[in-house]
Amino acid sequence: MRARPALAALAVLPALLLTGCGGGGAEATGSAATCPDGKIRFGVEPYEDPAKLKPAYETLAAALQKSLNCPVELKIVEDYSAEVLAMRNGRLEMAQFGPLGYVFASTKADAQPVASFADAEGALTTYTAGIWVPADSPITSVKDLKGKSLALSSPGSTSGDALPRYALKTQGLAEADVKIDYAGGHPEALLALANGKVDAAEINSQQLATAQAEGSLDPAKYRQVWTSEPIPNDPITVSGKLDPALRAAITSALLKLGPSDVAKVGAFLDVNPPGPLVAVTKDTYQPLFDLATALGLTEKDV
Repeated sequence: MRARPALAALAVLPALLLTGCGGGGAEATGSAATCPDGKIRFGVEPYEDPAKLKPAYETLAAALQKSLNCPVELKIVEDYSAEVLAMRNGRLEMAQFGPLGYVFASTKADAQPVASFADAEGALTTYTAGIWVPADSPITSVKDLKGKSLALSSPGSTSGDALPRYALKTQGLAEADVKIDYAGGHPEALLALANGKVDAAEINSQQLATAQAEGSLDPAKYRQVWTSEPIPNDPITVSGKLDPALRAAITSALLKLGPSDVAKVGAFLDVNPPGPLVAVTKDTYQPLFDLATALGLTEKDV
């Protein structure tokens, strides 16, 4: 059976109004068209511990604020659904979504992708979903998961939910054939495997890189029994409801950010060394639209 994550365990950080950048401080504002209501609100979903994400996105938001000459209010939201709802209701001018979260944000909140994370050569970066087991496990393939327990991240996650479930489907397993446990996040899924709570767990390439850097995972003790095709990295989106001048200003400012402005965020996304952000469009994420159709997903699944 599936246990949905305890969202209360995800700390919802208060809005942080970044000020004091570029010498203008809190009084630095652009024109009404490019600084509506005196601020731009930037949402980020908690794909990692919010306390770790906050300082990384503060750096990015501060650089963006300086470029736009408008305060940028950073909001680490509760989950995918809260972020989509906030943009839909006009409470976010821009937001970073996971690739699958973007699929539904595009239809439900008119989120328009404008930038994503590139490597030092300027190429859009990707990551992969994966299913891992202990090195001494008898499990050698997805089919061997029948009757076993599998820790997934949280409902709606691209690499931590949809793609592993799609792997089960393509290998002829019904979801009822596997004991699926939603751990509450990528780090939690990894921890469930490390603590022997489950037979297998999703660990995507980004989480693997983070865990190895922190020394919290020894790959020699585990084996990967499935990996996905590459997934384009998270898009940063703007609301389609915005004035065209503001959409253009935000897009231009994002694409002008330097590697040092995005490096801390890039570290969570396995982008090392990072380059400047690169432009993306809806077509970049078409494989995720196809995945949602194949699994019959709706916004209620995100």
